[in-house]
Amino acid sequence: MIDAILEIAHVEIFILFKRMFSRRFLCLAFEVKTIIRRTFCDFKPDFSFGDLDRPRVVKSHKPRSQSYADRNFVDFKEVQVIAGKGGNGCLSFLQLPQTEWAGPDGGDGGNGGHIIFEASRNVKSLGHLKSIIRGADGNNGRNKNCHGKNAKHTIVKVPLGSVVRNSEKKILSNLKRDNHYFLAARGGAGGKGNRFFLTNEERAPTTVEEGALGQNFHLSVELQTLAHVGLIGFPNVGKSTLLRAISRARPKVAVADIPGLIEGAHQNRGLGFSFLRHIERCSCLLYVIDLSGHKCWTQLTALKAELEQYQKGLSKRPHAIVANKIDLPWAKKNLEHLKNEVNLPIFAISAKHRVNMDPLLSQIRLLYDNNVELEKDLDEEEFY
Repeated sequence: MIDAILEIAHVEIFILFKRMFSRRFLCLAFEVKTIIRRTFCDFKPDFSFGDLDRPRVVKSHKPRSQSYADRNFVDFKEVQVIAGKGGNGCLSFLQLPQTEWAGPDGGDGGNGGHIIFEASRNVKSLGHLKSIIRGADGNNGRNKNCHGKNAKHTIVKVPLGSVVRNSEKKILSNLKRDNHYFLAARGGAGGKGNRFFLTNEERAPTTVEEGALGQNFHLSVELQTLAHVGLIGFPNVGKSTLLRAISRARPKVAVADIPGLIEGAHQNRGLGFSFLRHIERCSCLLYVIDLSGHKCWTQLTALKAELEQYQKGLSKRPHAIVANKIDLPWAKKNLEHLKNEVNLPIFAISAKHRVNMDPLLSQIRLLYDNNVELEKDLDEEEFY
């Protein structure tokens, strides 16, 4: 019914305006028809005019931050290095306007990229290393004797003193100096195109080579030197208190508080290997003995035994003995027993009350200076 009314109205209006011989009025007739349809029909426009004035949220196209999410200090990392694959050779025959069979023109593939570890003073942690490090692949060869492009090498920055080991725990490289590098994995060679196999006997070779795969290794990277001096002792002997006392004195020597060892640490009891690995990265050692315990001299024997069973010669590094908690009433008596059992200089202190700290700081400085001179001599011997 409504459509019939619309058609009648349209015809009447069209006839009326047609007599007026005006294009402008003809267009107006169609506009009137549209108005009538909106009035009598359930007209639903595609959009609302109110949406034009409504503010819209513009999505941000800002790229993600390139900073590393993990900012914690990491001194040990196991990685898999996969060097880049070489590009494949090309199988192609040249065709010229006057020479249909102009010979083979397949180019060689590009070489894959190496993976290189480079020591840098600007890097202090291994937290930025990915679990899988992949090298770039070389480009494939093209026709007209176009060789593929060699891939760029992947250079991974590591801190000074980083040690690279293979899956068998064998040391492959020790990056002690700035800009020293270690080739962790070689990229694959590019394959030869059929142009390479052209000979007097074979004028139309169809032989090509695929690019070689890059080397694939499982490596472990660890910081060899964590600090100049490491504090070693059983739990609750006052190592953290001693570290705070030394830090407040502000010596120009880095001192690390190694978490308390337990008996059987060399068998990886508790967190044995991870704790002993920290000790391995210290140049000098301070054995912290608790004078409040019974038979305190047995602590030193047990600590040295754990270090020797983990790595021979580790307990013989430059060291000193610190007898802590001298402020306790029975500590002096235990100190006399300790001196009778140990034939080494002992520094009796109270880390809590900062008693006798100056002689200990002087000894730490002496151990550091002697160790630095020894390391310089060893580095010069390795360099030459």
